Amino acid sequence: MKTKTIKVDYLARVEGEGGLYIKLKDNAVTEVKLKIFEPPRFFEAFLRGRNFSEAPDLTARICGICPIAYQMSAVHALEDALGVKVEGQLRALRRLIYCGEWIESHALHIYMLHAPDFLGYEDAIRMAKDYPAVVQRGLQLKKSGNEIVTLVGGREVHPINVRVGGFYKVPTKTELAPLAERLQWARDAALETVRWTAKLNFPDFERDYEFVALHHPEEYPFNEGRLISNRGLDIAVQEFEQHFVEEHVPYSNALHSVRKEGGAYFVGPLARYNLNFDQLSPLARQAAQEAGIGKVCRNPFQSIIVRSVETLYACEEALRIIATYEMPDAPFVKVEPRAEVVNGYGCTEAPRGILYHRYRLDGNGFILDAKIVPPTSQNQKTIENDLWQFVPKHIRLSQEKLTWQCEQAVRNYDPCISCATHFLKLEIER
Repeated sequence: MKTKTIKVDYLARVEGEGGLYIKLKDNAVTEVKLKIFEPPRFFEAFLRGRNFSEAPDLTARICGICPIAYQMSAVHALEDALGVKVEGQLRALRRLIYCGEWIESHALHIYMLHAPDFLGYEDAIRMAKDYPAVVQRGLQLKKSGNEIVTLVGGREVHPINVRVGGFYKVPTKTELAPLAERLQWARDAALETVRWTAKLNFPDFERDYEFVALHHPEEYPFNEGRLISNRGLDIAVQEFEQHFVEEHVPYSNALHSVRKEGGAYFVGPLARYNLNFDQLSPLARQAAQEAGIGKVCRNPFQSIIVRSVETLYACEEALRIIATYEMPDAPFVKVEPRAEVVNGYGCTEAPRGILYHRYRLDGNGFILDAKIVPPTSQNQKTIENDLWQFVPKHIRLSQEKLTWQCEQAVRNYDPCISCATHFLKLEIER
């Protein structure tokens, strides 16, 4: 029996520190471990004893790429606890700032982290030498999203303008006008991104996933809706922990979130797309169908196309919101603590998938307990299962090519391992 080890010390183009270990005996996979060895960061513990008003700013620090997702899940959970409903133009502004985050995060992943895999480059810097116009388009598209976050959120990274009940300050129609001009270009760039990614070569790989995402009857989901799956799940956000559980695995510092009824599930762009295709804008639906992915896409390698479609949708949705925007009478709805212990639940669609928050508050509005379930912890088991299935089908590839494609299979999910650093260690043992 031949034994062979492939070791890649540092895999760039993912967020966080982790490792992937694959063991094969007689050309059969016997072990797959997605190892998360970065130390725990204890954000849930940091929140205990803090006033509810501090949660949006504290949780924003969890991630520099998707801080809006953490803020939005936090404010929705706290408003649920305190009996507050944010509607009208304040609700629209929340969708607008989420559009900005989707645009910047998706553009970063598509052009800088994922495209080099398909074109055979180690990183986007090397890719830029041969594709300067493509990389420049990606950078400008990302900048368009950042500009939305800056204007509505107060700054580009870890925004400071989001609060429970709304915002500290809201923009005027005049301030939003330059964004519309920029977004018209971004919409065209996003459409071209869909067409460009559709021409990439994809491994022939599909699995029968359980997709889980928010679903709203009238809009493509960002902040609100019920949690549904393609296998019959249909629950309120408040029921999340009745159907999902986090499990500790001995080789990882990150918990695996699994379905109580059936193990691994899949969150993120592919899940949203498959469960909410009809809520996309007409242009986004048309672009997807012309790209050849139709209403159902089960190939995780084609997630780069789906992210492009979502970027196009986010540009259109941002333009729609700006065109119909009227400045609200007040920047926020007043929120007061309840004179009792209360629980609140929130779930929104981060670029990488559903992000669940739960808070328990005392009668003075201080946080007694917090629970946060990020998208990557929900996708970890599915990533491992992909590799169990992918490697045997491509066992005859050269060692170098197989290693590359296993790394790419992980990057399909745009994993935010710690929402901090950018290295992953890969080891394949034959």
